[in-house]
Amino acid sequence: MSLETLDLWIGGQSVPANSGNTFADRNPLDDSIYAYAAEAGGEDVDAAVRAAHEAFQSFRHSTVKDREGMLCRAAEILQRDKDEFAEILIDEVGSPKFKAYFEIEMATDMMRAAAGMTRNITGQTIPSDHPGRFSMSVRAPLGVVASITPFNVPMIKGVRLSCNPIACGNTVVLLPSEEAPRLARRLADMYREAGVPDGVFNVVTGFGHDIGDSLTSHPLVKVVTFTGSSVVGAHIRNLAAQHDKRVILELGGKSPLVIMDDADLDSAVQGACRSIFVYQGQVCMGASRIYVQRGIYERFRDAFKAAAEQLGMGDLRDESTILGPIISERQRNRVVEHIDDAREKGASVLTGGTWDGNRCKPTILEHVDESMTVFAKETFGPVTSLYPFDTLDEALEKSNDSEFGLSAAIYTTNINHAMAYALNVESGMVHVNAPTLHDEPHVPFGGVKNSGTGREGTIDDIETMTEWKWITIQM
Repeated sequence: MSLETLDLWIGGQSVPANSGNTFADRNPLDDSIYAYAAEAGGEDVDAAVRAAHEAFQSFRHSTVKDREGMLCRAAEILQRDKDEFAEILIDEVGSPKFKAYFEIEMATDMMRAAAGMTRNITGQTIPSDHPGRFSMSVRAPLGVVASITPFNVPMIKGVRLSCNPIACGNTVVLLPSEEAPRLARRLADMYREAGVPDGVFNVVTGFGHDIGDSLTSHPLVKVVTFTGSSVVGAHIRNLAAQHDKRVILELGGKSPLVIMDDADLDSAVQGACRSIFVYQGQVCMGASRIYVQRGIYERFRDAFKAAAEQLGMGDLRDESTILGPIISERQRNRVVEHIDDAREKGASVLTGGTWDGNRCKPTILEHVDESMTVFAKETFGPVTSLYPFDTLDEALEKSNDSEFGLSAAIYTTNINHAMAYALNVESGMVHVNAPTLHDEPHVPFGGVKNSGTGREGTIDDIETMTEWKWITIQM
């Protein structure tokens, strides 16, 4: 059977890369080739940005009703074709079925919320010192938005980082992960069918290390939104500063999960499993540090180990499957190196640490210390470490002892402990009696320290993706 070759999507047209080069898009379950995708170069990036800039000249004047209608129709199309999108997520990035449909439902909610954004881009009337002068402010779209998305939630990020800019009257050039080009091209088809004008949404596929700088530093790009590693995020932040661009960066994490003695044990175990083992730990909000108060430590440890060992690792299309394959050989090697380094330096592997094909079994470590790579670095796999503590102050100190600050969670029935932790932990998001993994379309989603710059979300994206214009009229 011949494999599909995915072209770029520029100005409403399907076009090959200028060089004619393609790259293999692999199924992470067995590394078989799933499709081929056009490998864009600098000239292709320039063409996409210029197409987006040209489309902006008219799209900036589109009506609220028009943009609202496009996004509502896109949400309807996504729901109509959800089974097709789920198949892509399963085969292209190794999503278990439940995670694929979760992404689709979340992305649908995000498009509906973005449709609502269009009617919330409001201005102000402002008192003037001059008699007879009417003073007001309005919000204007900025122009071309560069959206760079990861492999792990390509549907959620591909939609959020495109529909919110579009809602504000901007145009988009999407650079998806090289692990998820087909999903990105399917989004282009969705937007086209929904009536999004040619050039408003463009897709360039390829390798970020080759063309990322061409996109983020392009003089016609006004905003850069990026989800990925902290190292790449720091590079983009510096590049954007040099070229005076706005940025929203959602980066890595080493999220802490705190479990107090008074926590509901079953709820805490379930929350811990969800916080680190969903999508085989390839989630930026994953709780790779779990701090358990000493009075409940042994009970939690034993229950958590038992629960982890029961998590499904079967057919990705089986509803009971929780863990799928690690995305690539490079990332598998990283997971192996972190586990082996910890084991060699004295950590205990409570469970896991072994592989079934390209899948790493849920891994829980004890006796991890600062000499081990896994102590401070993000593994991005189904690997977490348990640490006992005595007091809430100690748990807070340990939670804050990290270069990251994306998400955090605490399980407790004491509201004073809950609020003390929530108000003092150095994290962009905190959840009480709930997993570290959570998102909604309208919330200020993002982190502090090396976990990011700015926030994603409907209200916050209006702030970032429009600019104030002050207008006066002398009567």
